[in-house]
Amino acid sequence: MISSRVRIGVLGLALLTALSAPATATATAAGPAAPGSAAPPTVEELRLDKAVPQEILRRSGFDTVAPAFARALDRARSYAQARRVVEREGSALWRGAVARAQGRGPAGGDLSRDDDRPLYWARLGMTRELRGWEPRFGLDEARRARLLDTLERTSRGQTSVLPRHKGLKRVLVTGFDPFTLDRDIRISNPSGAVALALDGTVIETASGPARVETVVFPVRWRDFTDGTVERALRPHLPEADLFATVSQGRVGRIDVERTNGAWRGGFGDNENTGTPEIVPVSDPASQPQWTSTTLPYAAIVAAETGRFPVYDNTGVTEIPAGGTVPVVRPDGPTPGSTARAGGGGDYLSNEIAYRATLLRDRLGLHDSLPGGHVHTPVLEFGAGNTTEVTDPQFVRNRLDIIAQVRAVVSVAVGAAS
Repeated sequence: MISSRVRIGVLGLALLTALSAPATATATAAGPAAPGSAAPPTVEELRLDKAVPQEILRRSGFDTVAPAFARALDRARSYAQARRVVEREGSALWRGAVARAQGRGPAGGDLSRDDDRPLYWARLGMTRELRGWEPRFGLDEARRARLLDTLERTSRGQTSVLPRHKGLKRVLVTGFDPFTLDRDIRISNPSGAVALALDGTVIETASGPARVETVVFPVRWRDFTDGTVERALRPHLPEADLFATVSQGRVGRIDVERTNGAWRGGFGDNENTGTPEIVPVSDPASQPQWTSTTLPYAAIVAAETGRFPVYDNTGVTEIPAGGTVPVVRPDGPTPGSTARAGGGGDYLSNEIAYRATLLRDRLGLHDSLPGGHVHTPVLEFGAGNTTEVTDPQFVRNRLDIIAQVRAVVSVAVGAAS
């Protein structure tokens, strides 16, 4: 449900809007765990046993991460010790993935350093180990959930965002995990690769140097319902000079999404769950149907940033005031309308943009903090590659997307200052 002017590839469409009726599979393979017992693997974790994830882990050197984590857990003799292990190992995974992506230390294998997939699959290996761990001291469901939450946050960079550096502007950039893995388990998400490549780097802009801090989010509705975006970004937006939420979008183009809608279409996430509904937020009584970008979209579109064309995307899908049928509006929403899709559709890319910009506005930063959503091109394999986990064209496409998003951020910071 996006503007008919846009032609979208299959993978891009999955991030933009629903392609089928919502899935109803549960998040775990065998239902909820009994109190105090180990929990079964999730739908997401069960994909680890397939050949492609194992190859990606082996060819990056990340196949040792989960076994080492399991051994460290087994040495814990109390909940406090277990928490320290989880914090240490989760943070180490994030740092290791960033270092690999930025060319520091050994590559660990022949897989391209810019690849975001080793981080994703290694994290799932760790969460599966933690979910099934049965320590001698006993672990109830609530404490296990807290450990899993700690592992998720530390291994996604959400606890390592550094404060403002003197003399440097501060930019926040977010990315996503791979998704639609039942369609093609080889998928890489360029926004996740962008996050790894840019984290902690200093970029030159027209208004001076800027340090980029990044975090990665899951492709899971339940995490967004639980407020993961707000919890990760709220402490840092007041100190930021600019933020950009980034996700994979349409084939062959970059879009700066002008408007975000308060509707989730319910397309299946990485746990094969989803329900069409209004985006659930705190204080729903004051929830707007639409939020808007404050990124300098005109300057971004006009700049030469790379080989992919960049568009100011103004289209939305709405139910007009007094109406009942969704209507595509190429030039944005009309007064009093109800959201059915933002410029970025009705999947998690639209939702992170909506949540981040709503948080910006509720913090009173609408007029002072440039921020909004950028959709990257779909990351495509080389022609004819239907089985291999990588190829030269695939790597080149990902490197070009990373470089162009870096350039887009540089332009945005310079133009907004």
